[in-house]
Amino acid sequence: MTDAERTPSELDQLLDRDPEETAEWAASLDAVARQAGPHRAAYLMRRTLEHAGRTGLGLPPLLETDYVNTVPTAAEPAFPGDEEMERRIAAWNRWNAAAMVTRGSRFGVGGHIATFASAAWLYETGFNHFFRGKDSPEAPGSGDQLYIQGHASPGIYARAFLDGRLTEAQLDNFRREAGGDGLPSYPHPRRLPWLWEFPTVSMGLGPLSAIYQARFNRYLTGRGIKDTSGSRVWAFLGDGEMDEPESTAALALAGREGLDNLTFVVNCNLQRLDGPVRANFRIVQELEAQFRAAGWHVVKTLWGSAWDELFALDTTGALVRKLREVPDAQFQTYATRDAAYIREHFFGTDPALAEMAKVLTDAKIIECFHTSRGGHEPRKVYAAYRAALAHEGAPTVILAQTVKGHTLGRGFASKNANHQMKKLTTDEFKGMRDLLGLPIPDSAFGDGPVPYGHPGPDSPEVRYLAERRAALGGPAPARRIHPVPALPEPPERAFAALRKGSGKQETATTMAFVRLVKDLMRDAETGRRWVPIVPDEARTFGMESLFPSAGIYSPKGQTYEPVDRDQLMYYKEAADGQILNEGITEAGAMADFIAAATSYATHGEPMIPFYIFYSMFGWQRTGDQFWQLADQLGRGFVVGATAGRTTLTGEGLQHADGHSQLLASTNPASLNYDPAFAYEIAVIVRDGLRRMYGPEQEDVFYYLTVYNEPKVQPPMPEGVEEGILKGLYRFREGVPAASPSGGETPRIQLLASGTAIHWALDAQRLLADDWGVTADVWSATSWSELRRDALSCDAAQLKGEDRVPYVTRALCGAPGPVLAVSDWMRAVPDQIAPWVEQDWSSLGTDGFGLSDTREAARRHFGVDAESIAVAALDRLARRGEVKRETVREAAERYGLA
Repeated sequence: MTDAERTPSELDQLLDRDPEETAEWAASLDAVARQAGPHRAAYLMRRTLEHAGRTGLGLPPLLETDYVNTVPTAAEPAFPGDEEMERRIAAWNRWNAAAMVTRGSRFGVGGHIATFASAAWLYETGFNHFFRGKDSPEAPGSGDQLYIQGHASPGIYARAFLDGRLTEAQLDNFRREAGGDGLPSYPHPRRLPWLWEFPTVSMGLGPLSAIYQARFNRYLTGRGIKDTSGSRVWAFLGDGEMDEPESTAALALAGREGLDNLTFVVNCNLQRLDGPVRANFRIVQELEAQFRAAGWHVVKTLWGSAWDELFALDTTGALVRKLREVPDAQFQTYATRDAAYIREHFFGTDPALAEMAKVLTDAKIIECFHTSRGGHEPRKVYAAYRAALAHEGAPTVILAQTVKGHTLGRGFASKNANHQMKKLTTDEFKGMRDLLGLPIPDSAFGDGPVPYGHPGPDSPEVRYLAERRAALGGPAPARRIHPVPALPEPPERAFAALRKGSGKQETATTMAFVRLVKDLMRDAETGRRWVPIVPDEARTFGMESLFPSAGIYSPKGQTYEPVDRDQLMYYKEAADGQILNEGITEAGAMADFIAAATSYATHGEPMIPFYIFYSMFGWQRTGDQFWQLADQLGRGFVVGATAGRTTLTGEGLQHADGHSQLLASTNPASLNYDPAFAYEIAVIVRDGLRRMYGPEQEDVFYYLTVYNEPKVQPPMPEGVEEGILKGLYRFREGVPAASPSGGETPRIQLLASGTAIHWALDAQRLLADDWGVTADVWSATSWSELRRDALSCDAAQLKGEDRVPYVTRALCGAPGPVLAVSDWMRAVPDQIAPWVEQDWSSLGTDGFGLSDTREAARRHFGVDAESIAVAALDRLARRGEVKRETVREAAERYGLA
């Protein structure tokens, strides 16, 4: 090939100091390919690249390696445990996991059997030799953080039964929680808070959270809060789960920051819920390339020891080539077919493989293709875990190949439908018993449910299990509430500035919140525990003043000179930085928040996270994670800034949030407030600190919506604290106008939240000045808290208690109808309508957002002051308190007709 015919290369831009030498290298490679074949040439190149990496030449690694184990059999470390003892322990756990789910199927609750059956040794090896408990001297109070694959929970319960932490009665209550003594179907701290630390279903949230948990561990160390260097995060995932975008969203972050305290274990049983993960491709190779490209260390544990003989016979590389070519769905078929089929369709396609097959017995072929996988052998798994712990400078992913439904019998193993199979027959259990070698007699199988099995509390198996866990620092998984004292109450001066108002100066409630937190972060005792979290919008929310003082966390510090170094509020990164500025990833910022919000339990270190974001991009975009936060019993402040459907000018429907308060109201752990004034924020935040971090230490979090619209902030009136926290108080009473007839003037109650209170106040003036109508204006700080209180009162009434909802009591005797208005869809204020005794109506911003000025947008939705005034007159006209023609007159005067 001439130079003119050669494909251009980026290397053409670099000086070749010796073209002749370069040509000799290329010619040598060509000669090997001609004489020994292309596969030998490729092998030599691989060896050369591997050697270059070891010698520090810094060449980029290959993204995909051969379909073989990363750790050769000859290099496996000595296994430190009693392998036979651990086999018996695993057998009991396999049995009880299957028995639990099968017994539950009598009640229609079922469960998943096949996942743990395939992954049992991935967990057992970790529990016996790697996973540190909370009492580990290497990680005191923290231990390792275990993200268990949700569908494997029966196996974890089975192990807790074996070590005495669960009873048979509790196993029988698997997925039957209503009675109060049940086991949740998946890892769920709120339902079983002494066992589970991390909820990992919905799928995809486990891997994302695990990455940010590992990063937060480093953050705590960097900030000097706690040395977490002895803790490791282990995330157990399914290969099908890796298709969730959250599963791989933060791989580059973990690689970039060198999180070598993190290990992913991906159970590659090649099956998802309905069939093969990659029917026509190879999921292991795909994942290897993806993780390597993101900077991860990859350990493949694919083949069991039975394959050693086959690889020893592969003198031409034909076996490795074939394994690299067979799609996953076909390999799944091999795991269910007889030796003759495998001889024909696997070995018979290549002369070299056909020769190899001649020396293999049918039993050897069946063993290799049906059961022998790296994930089913404790020595292989142990070697992989050791390789992960030994690797420094990068996170590790272990791709462990298994057979889904392993040990459950031919009716389960590798079947497409095994995810939906919820029980075994008696004969299948007997076959499983024989395969596992368990001493369960036939007489134990009566007419009732299949029996649980236990070797006895003083058996060698249970003593061995207890000894191994004691050596590793106690039981796992385990969630522990540390005896953390209440945080001291912040000084009054931090809140006083907001309580006294802004004078004549206009300021947005977003700025008021940021100012408050900035003052609280200066507190000598609790200031360092604040964790500001923002997804690349700090300047939008006026937080840039925190950059030079608090610093942005980066494990590398600041290796460059920032372009704005000469400015007062320059961009400052630091290894001990306090701010977590995540870039454009609300999901990543939310994962940060969850790690910080649960640090009180994970590490015994209470942190006070506040996560501020465009309100539109919170509950709508990452709502699943807010439920994960509630499941994990997180505490902190979530702030939806630039809230409402009309407060953000020009951005249109893409940014206009008129519904996050409604979405938030569905989450029982979220206390939702829509404050109108700075002083309300001060009262709410102080109450939140008391409830979450004071003596009560409630497992709740606060959602505040704040606005970017500058307004004069009034001083706090006397005696409104209770109303602010409960959700409603009268902010400004209307002054009765003089009636021409000398009687009482018409009166109406205007309830408003957030920025809408300013429209209501303007409407109050219009009604009085133009129409002689008196309006009282109420600040509705929390529609959802009012509703929850009312629902609680209703429930108490059904039990014979005489309780009246706060909203009913607050409005008791208030004359006239009630008209509610907000920058939210009408369903938000309508939450409280059943408990308002007066005539009820509401205004809101239903529909899509749109781009325009605030004034035009509010007129469009019918929530501006003039629209409120006309709506108020209409309500009064319906009651006969004003003339019907007054409504039309007002609409024409204000340009609404």
